[in-house]
Amino acid sequence: MKRMQTPSAVLDFLQSNSDLHVQRLKQWVSIRSISADPKYRPEILKMLELVKLDLENLGAHTMFKDVGMQETPEGEIKLPPVLFAQLGRDPKKKTVCIYGHVDVQPAAKNDGWNTDPFELTLDDQGRMFGRGASDDKGPVLAWVTVIEAFKKSNTDLPVNLKLVIEGMEESGSIGLESLIQQETNLFFKDVDYVCISDSDWLGKRKPCLQYGLRGLAYFYVTVQCARKDLHSGVFGGAVSEAMTDLFSLMSRLVDSKGRILIPGIYQEVAQVTDAERQTYLDLDFDPEQFRTEVGTSKLIYSEKESLLMHRWRYPSLSLHGIEGAFHEPGSKTVIPAAVTGKFSIRLVPDQSQSTVEKLVKSYLRSEFEKLDSPNKLEVFLQHGYNSWLGDFTDPQFTAGRIASRNVFGTDPDLTRDGGSIPVALFFQENLGKSVLLLPMGGCDDATHSQNEKLDMTNFFKGMELFAEYLSQIAVN
Repeated sequence: MKRMQTPSAVLDFLQSNSDLHVQRLKQWVSIRSISADPKYRPEILKMLELVKLDLENLGAHTMFKDVGMQETPEGEIKLPPVLFAQLGRDPKKKTVCIYGHVDVQPAAKNDGWNTDPFELTLDDQGRMFGRGASDDKGPVLAWVTVIEAFKKSNTDLPVNLKLVIEGMEESGSIGLESLIQQETNLFFKDVDYVCISDSDWLGKRKPCLQYGLRGLAYFYVTVQCARKDLHSGVFGGAVSEAMTDLFSLMSRLVDSKGRILIPGIYQEVAQVTDAERQTYLDLDFDPEQFRTEVGTSKLIYSEKESLLMHRWRYPSLSLHGIEGAFHEPGSKTVIPAAVTGKFSIRLVPDQSQSTVEKLVKSYLRSEFEKLDSPNKLEVFLQHGYNSWLGDFTDPQFTAGRIASRNVFGTDPDLTRDGGSIPVALFFQENLGKSVLLLPMGGCDDATHSQNEKLDMTNFFKGMELFAEYLSQIAVN
């Protein structure tokens, strides 16, 4: 193990103020910064203002950047601004851009949470439950705390820092790509590396560095059969029902083995090389443990390599829900006038969003014609972005590997992730710089799900990792 580069005074601050770190996370989690629902827009602004004030108190130069308007069913509303912050302008130091987000997924106790999702709750196993604890308020707070540790220990930051904190990541990072393009030769002109902490470890025991993400194409398919909802006793049997057509269409998208049924969808998928196959061999991953944590009796793939490949480097299609249909408790004998099915495809190298969009629309229209239905069909892409693949042999990944080894005593796994973080692709395409995903949470953090949590060990050790990463960037 190499000697830690992080000054002991910085580590002492991080380790001696653990209770304060938890209390601050509790405050952050209590803010219902849900980006999917416009009524929570003031909460997102409140959260961004809190981060802005924290950074200003640490000497950062901050600014809010406007990203325009958002189209909603109720009309246009203003998007939350993106927070830019800067610490240090030393030309002799490297400049690292840190990205994070402080919006969260919707959550309610009656969704199946054991506790109030917006009240951070600690259990006797050192787990902190709350929406955003792991995704992504915990990691963002950790970065702020690391900056505080350097400042309050009177220790110079080893690098110049630029931070980008947004409040719409969970809703597609609307407006962020345009902002990055506009600022490429302004705010970002001297950035050497981009680091993102918005993902999880592959397992629970071993840290990892991530170099790849799947993209996303999220579709709405709407079928309309009438001007208004109809009484099923009066009109049932007399009209071709929208729900029947929609069920038929959605059942033709993917089979029970996960195979996407849209012709041509696999044509652009990159072939697996021998070199890529080798990267899966030594990864710390147990398919049986994964199956148990998922809570299913059987996975589609039981062998490690195949299972990880289908999570990371092959496309998948998931059905998410139906809008317009009755879903409340109890019975309601209604024929919906119009229903909208929602599904998404996770994109991989070398698929393009534009090609997938054409294939999906053509296929659904063709299948709808086979139904000989008098109803109206509309298919549109709600949002999407391509996959991202980085270079895990570059100097930033070297610094990340050494930092992980120094903090955790073991080499990190080099992994990809099946999820999507569009900003990783935005940064790489526009800045042309190395992008690294440096996760904090474990694989069982249940991000986007009920009972999301972050282990205190990961929270505290993650801060040490972030500090050591910055220190290693300065010397590598």
